[in-house]
Amino acid sequence: MENVANVDVQKRTDETYKDIPGWGIDADPENEPTYPMKHYTGDDHQRLHYERPPLQPVDVEVLHSNERPNVTAAFGTVSPPSGLSGMLRRYAFQHSEGSSLHWLPLIMADRINAIEGIVDDLAHGHIPNVFAERGWNAEWKYNRKGLITKIAVTTLVATTVIALLSTKKKKKKRFSF
Repeated sequence: MENVANVDVQKRTDETYKDIPGWGIDADPENEPTYPMKHYTGDDHQRLHYERPPLQPVDVEVLHSNERPNVTAAFGTVSPPSGLSGMLRRYAFQHSEGSSLHWLPLIMADRINAIEGIVDDLAHGHIPNVFAERGWNAEWKYNRKGLITKIAVTTLVATTVIALLSTKKKKKKRFSF
């Protein structure tokens, strides 16, 4: 009884969508080897026995999860970890990927690496175009109100922090003997 209902639904579906080009192209059992059920031939297991290609040589420091014994087959070597951000990354990779001690230092390392990049540019005599690199030109064009709000909030927070820190220093100087 259930098969009759399924066939009836299939006929209605075919009639409903027959005007769509390509509809039901995979429904022909003569054209689709896995329809309605794949016939097991044993060839699926043959793909497990292949000659593994040579691995990429490790010629720079590559950080990898402590949950994997080896590095992955392919990895980036353009910018190995260095500086303070590299130290944070090395610390992060000592911890499990399920821990915040892995992910939070990596997030902090990304922020520090951005600052290190600007300092490195300045050290090599290149003045970075911070507005273009941070996308502020596009944001000014397409989200002017959001950019102005972001700048105003950042300025307000920075001014408040500086004011609070400077008043604490003045109070300490006033009462010290």
